[in-house]
Amino acid sequence: MRRERLALAALLIATGALYLWRLGDSGWANAYYSAAAQAGATSWKAWFFGSSDASNAITVDKTPASLWVMGLSARLFGVNAWSILVPQALMGVGSVWLLHATVRRWFSPAAALISGAVLALTPVAVLMFRFNNPDALLVLLLVAGAYCVTRAAENASPYWLMLAGVAVGFGFLTKMLQAFLVLPAFGLVYLLAAPAPLGRRVLHLAGAFGAMVVAGGWWIAAVELTPDRPFIGGSQTNSVLELTLGYNGFGRLTGDEVGSVGGGRGWGSPGWARLLGAEMGSQIAWLLPAAVVLLVAGLWLTTGRARTALALWGGWLVVTAGVFSFMNGIIHSYYTVALAPAIAAVIGIATTQLWERRHEPVAAAVLSGSVALSALQCYVLINGFSTPVALLVLMAGLIAAVGLVLSMRWAIPVALVAALLGPTTYSFATVTTPHTGALPVAGPSTGRMGMGGGGGGGLLDTTLPDAEVVTLLQDNASSYKWAAATVGSNNAAGLQLASGQPVMALGGFNGTDPAPTLEQFQQMVRNGQIHYFVAAGRMMQGETGSDAAHRIAEWVAANHTATTVSGTTLYALDAS
Repeated sequence: MRRERLALAALLIATGALYLWRLGDSGWANAYYSAAAQAGATSWKAWFFGSSDASNAITVDKTPASLWVMGLSARLFGVNAWSILVPQALMGVGSVWLLHATVRRWFSPAAALISGAVLALTPVAVLMFRFNNPDALLVLLLVAGAYCVTRAAENASPYWLMLAGVAVGFGFLTKMLQAFLVLPAFGLVYLLAAPAPLGRRVLHLAGAFGAMVVAGGWWIAAVELTPDRPFIGGSQTNSVLELTLGYNGFGRLTGDEVGSVGGGRGWGSPGWARLLGAEMGSQIAWLLPAAVVLLVAGLWLTTGRARTALALWGGWLVVTAGVFSFMNGIIHSYYTVALAPAIAAVIGIATTQLWERRHEPVAAAVLSGSVALSALQCYVLINGFSTPVALLVLMAGLIAAVGLVLSMRWAIPVALVAALLGPTTYSFATVTTPHTGALPVAGPSTGRMGMGGGGGGGLLDTTLPDAEVVTLLQDNASSYKWAAATVGSNNAAGLQLASGQPVMALGGFNGTDPAPTLEQFQQMVRNGQIHYFVAAGRMMQGETGSDAAHRIAEWVAANHTATTVSGTTLYALDAS
């Protein structure tokens, strides 16, 4: 028991060190969310609604649970990169701990440690637990939900099942409908495995569903019933329900997302191959093929709790992977972090269960084949980055595969090297590389969109203005509700983070939301509420959505005098 506690402590300490090391190198990371955290640290109203500025012009295009955590941290420790990013790292450690605890309830210490280590070392997990997108909190809450379902299934506990519903409900407040992808697995496992009459199990599920609706719906009700609130970013009708069901909901499945600017669809064509392709493979697919093989074999060969647990995590894996593979709307490679806990749990549970049955030819063959398959997959993914590591992984995997067929104990550590060396190498490259912007990518690249200095920025990246521009924004800022306005939330974020003053993001994230309209903006100018309009260096216009922000930019350019300061074009907006 003491050895087991020491092993868990070592895993969590190593995970914390990995996630915290050089964390400040990424600066504001996703400045879009950092600016909203800054606003929440200044204004409780902005904190509650998830506004992108402290004067509450418009919200971010997500539900705000992750911003609540960052906003409180920034309020307590000041607005800086560490106060915003450290909570994400701690969520990562918490996720590893909860996954270990969930697997350990029914399985051996080895199964729990393997599961925790696989999650901790998955490259996209390393990326997102060092980044300030909502995905870190989402993963933590969903793993907590799986833990609660596991506890509930042990003795048909309605209370643990309701807690699972609460966890998923708050997952909805973190990233909306994506949180619901685990529901088929959670519900089906409880319905089939809980030791209670069928009618009672159905009632328990109904109660858990009600708890989920309350946990996720109270904020929506508060928003819809509050007249004096910021515009709901990402919607066209100022409605969080529209945002939930449209742009961040079914639109992601169908591709019909009003207000989306589209762009290069680097997420690949729909189909099962998407998760194995160049875009997403290096993020999540290191052990994905092996996990699928182990899942199928484990469901076939095991019984009792082992089969139940594999159904829980395997259902999570299959449903989430299926949606990610075939959705036609916007999807980015970092979304795949939602697959990491399921892959890790399946690997840990199935490998240890099959090892216990290693003297059975089928179990030994599956173990051997899965290790060889993972080694081959890791070789393919790591070869372009480090050929020596790729060759070592391939050789270790083939040697371990032979040893596992012969049920040799020495094959176990060799198999672990073959399975984990590739993602570990890629994860260390992730840690040593700053990642910034709206579309981070794990690995040695700096991500698609970064943050630099100077210039006017674009809609998917953020640039910090020069000192002269910052001085202008801060000068007499208390006399205005907004120090400046500009098109797009990322353009606004750089100005706001640098100056510490509220900056209105015209049109929200994409610049395609009808907030404010030209007439509303003109009235704000007449009321003396906005000091400057800052011309964006790059503006996008989607095929759908509002063109209000572009009309405002044209009106400002036609009616106010431009001044260029350090390469940035500003217009002073006076009441006349």
